Amino acid sequence: MSVLVRPTYSPTISVRGIDVYEHFLLGPSQMALLDDIRDITRSAPLFRPKTRAGKEMSVRMTAAGKFGWYSDQKGYRYVRRHPLGSPWPEIPASVMQIWDEISGSSHRPECCLVNFYDGDARMGLHQDRDEADLNEPVVSISLGDDALFRVGNTTRGGSTESIWLHSGDVCVMSGDARLAYHGIDRIAPHTSTLLPRGGRINLTLRVVT
Repeated sequence: MSVLVRPTYSPTISVRGIDVYEHFLLGPSQMALLDDIRDITRSAPLFRPKTRAGKEMSVRMTAAGKFGWYSDQKGYRYVRRHPLGSPWPEIPASVMQIWDEISGSSHRPECCLVNFYDGDARMGLHQDRDEADLNEPVVSISLGDDALFRVGNTTRGGSTESIWLHSGDVCVMSGDARLAYHGIDRIAPHTSTLLPRGGRINLTLRVVT
């Protein structure tokens, strides 16, 4: 299904070089995308990864595409199969369309990471650097409750800047901002009616190889 997007593809905000396209996905497109995400989670159920220290993350995850992202005491890495053993489902056409319209890349994403945040979930400051070509962009799609998005520098430490991401917003990390430290400090419950039980879904699209 085609998604309905705003008639302009110019970013409305830039946060330390990360382009934010506010309200890029209109309401009907968010609902259609949510249906496609439910198809993904039926084939590849959400699971809770562990950090290298063995602690469970507060965010639940799954993926679509050739690769999924995985973490345990052995470290962070891409894997070709869900922890239950099945291959990851294909990335939906609706998600691919967003990548094609906004990423600026001539390559197709090989991983669509699906993160689910409940009201207590967080994501600490981190870099996306497990991919082979760090010149390829990262595209992030927000659905559901608002999230406080914090962006730092390309090295640890120093000042940070935060903005609220809303349902339908899309971020593109490219250029120097591709390696900016970033994370989610908190979720604002009941700021969206998209998910019947609340929470936030974040889709992150990446070229892996």
